[in-house]
Amino acid sequence: MKNVSLQREQNRIEELWRRYKEDDDAQAREQLIEEYIPLVKYVAGRLAMNLPSSVDVGDLESFGFFGLLDALEKYDADRNTKFETYATTRVRGAIIDGLRSLDWVPRSTRSKARLVESQIYELTNDLGRTPTNEEVAAALGLDLDEYYGLLSELKGANLFSLDEAAAATEQPGDNLRILDLVVDQGLLPDQQVVERESVEELAAAIDQLSEREQLVLALYYHEDLTLREIGHVLNVSESRVSQIHTKAIMTLRNRLT
Repeated sequence: MKNVSLQREQNRIEELWRRYKEDDDAQAREQLIEEYIPLVKYVAGRLAMNLPSSVDVGDLESFGFFGLLDALEKYDADRNTKFETYATTRVRGAIIDGLRSLDWVPRSTRSKARLVESQIYELTNDLGRTPTNEEVAAALGLDLDEYYGLLSELKGANLFSLDEAAAATEQPGDNLRILDLVVDQGLLPDQQVVERESVEELAAAIDQLSEREQLVLALYYHEDLTLREIGHVLNVSESRVSQIHTKAIMTLRNRLT
């Protein structure tokens, strides 16, 4: 009985898509928007976990709504990619762009983020591997607790790292982002060419991370676990997971951009 209900629901959604794409049915479009509003709330909520409490979740959802509209317009079912997968990246990108326009990250925080990234970059070149937390802390002249505190401060500023362009494509608005290489989604033909050249580099960069950093990225981006849930898996605090995530993203950013 449950399978029958699921099949009916799937058929209903497919019919809405057919009416919207083939018949340009405005009512079907509105119904699809209502259907996927929860996805916007979900993505906004996950991003909010990495932002200061001063950032209003309602603002994130508003930014994400425009990403949903963009995804509805550009989605092509012939790519054999689920709409939810495609839309998640569009919604997330719209929220990131909205946050950028607000310029909410203090200049001092951006400066500290660049300093940490610079030290990671220099140590990686000198050591021929990804530096440990202890090595980065020593290079910055900080003890380990101070370094962890700095990573916690930088988590919001580092939010944009995976959304930066990994490589340019012919369409200015469709540059291949680092996130596209981490999260499976349908890519345009010219993006697929770039992806084939970039994914090996990304894989090599991830392979240089510590096992714990790799696990945090996998659980967060592929398994959709929250930072708190990852903390339970690793038996560490949510803040420590955030710190591990921040350093991992900074390291990847240095290697890829």
